[in-house]
Amino acid sequence: MTEAMFYEKLDGDVRCGLCNQFCRIRSGKRGICGVRENQDGVLETLVYGKLIAMHVDPIEKKPLYHFIPGHLSYSIATVGCNFRCLHCQNADISQMPAERKTIPGSYVEPEAVVAEALDAGCQSVAYTYTEPTIFFEYALDVARLASESGLKNVFVSNGYTSEEAVRTIEPYLDGINIDLKGDDDFYKKVCGARLEPVKKNIELIWNLGIWVEVTTLLIPGYNDSDSQLRDIAEFLVGISPEIPWHVTAFYPTYKLRDAPPTTAETLRRAIRIGKEAGISYVYGGNIPGEDENTICPRCGRVLVERSAFRIVKNNITGGKCPHCGRSIVGVW
Repeated sequence: MTEAMFYEKLDGDVRCGLCNQFCRIRSGKRGICGVRENQDGVLETLVYGKLIAMHVDPIEKKPLYHFIPGHLSYSIATVGCNFRCLHCQNADISQMPAERKTIPGSYVEPEAVVAEALDAGCQSVAYTYTEPTIFFEYALDVARLASESGLKNVFVSNGYTSEEAVRTIEPYLDGINIDLKGDDDFYKKVCGARLEPVKKNIELIWNLGIWVEVTTLLIPGYNDSDSQLRDIAEFLVGISPEIPWHVTAFYPTYKLRDAPPTTAETLRRAIRIGKEAGISYVYGGNIPGEDENTICPRCGRVLVERSAFRIVKNNITGGKCPHCGRSIVGVW
């Protein structure tokens, strides 16, 4: 156990300031994430270094399409999450502390993560599978060492990190994919959270100069109406039309099995809405062949050709389209 960052003492209770849940935690109890515990007025993180997953993935799997395409990312996670998404595809590890009251994992020193990433030929470390915010102290230590070793750091996040924590990780965080799941009603009913902190973080992190891509998983009947999709697209354009938007297909899982799988037509409709709103790069996901390529917004040429998570061809030169010279934003 390691003392947690970002908390204040309140007459025996503690107030956790790591994420926008801002849990008030009584002595002997844990926060919503299930991995931060008040032990006699001291907030402890129970997952420091206790990795439940370590894999080498293509960066496109995160998904990050404008972030050194085709490179390998060393991906790590602990158990736990600060959301309770009914459709969580990794619920077996994200909800384990809350549902089974267990915190499994094998202890791995931060130095070992960086060494293994380098040995595997990776160019980045990804904090993913569960919400990386909940193992923040460990992620921060790994990220510092990774940066010193020339590796990039990327989060795959629900975007609920507190501003203080965002600004703490900012010097070491190079890229992030944030889920923008739906409207506020969707967040409250399906995720146990609120929309506004996520929107604020997308804008904050983009303005800090960290590379941002956004994903919306389309769940039929829940968050896939034209108006909901248009609201998301217009919000992103209001920050920058250059933020890539991934609209991905849902498959029934965990506690949300009453909704059907997303159709290719729904994906195409969302892509059309995103482009009509002015987003420069809209991608389809989880259905092979649905708008996986990066297209130049000016001349319409294919710049990065993809097949699933594999790069077939990358024609971007110096961050620009080689045909018309249009700047293609990202980390190339």
